[in-house]
Amino acid sequence: MLDRNLLLQGIIRWTARITSVISTLILSLFVFGEPFPVRKITGVEWLGLMLFPVGVVIGFAVAWWREGLGSTISIGSLVAFYIVFVFVMNEPLTDGGWFLVFAFPGFLFLISSLMTGSKKSVVA
Repeated sequence: MLDRNLLLQGIIRWTARITSVISTLILSLFVFGEPFPVRKITGVEWLGLMLFPVGVVIGFAVAWWREGLGSTISIGSLVAFYIVFVFVMNEPLTDGGWFLVFAFPGFLFLISSLMTGSKKSVVA
């Protein structure tokens, strides 16, 4: 039984890692794929960019070594971005679904972290 849990946790961990790399590459293409109009970006938009994609991607990188912390950074950045997106930028939440898709590896890192934590309590 424990072997199945270890296998599942490993699959989730590596799925999170692989999808975080893919998500980061695609987001990089969006950000750096064409000229970036730095002078046209407002302060609120800079705040949004710092949360998504920057904060989410930083969380992915941290999660490769510390899954719990990294997933917290990614998911926290996503939630904060949605708050800015909806309440400050006055955008409808229905227009923000793709942000959740690109941040999904953060949730996989969280699941893997929780599974690791439960494994440690079972073994101890």
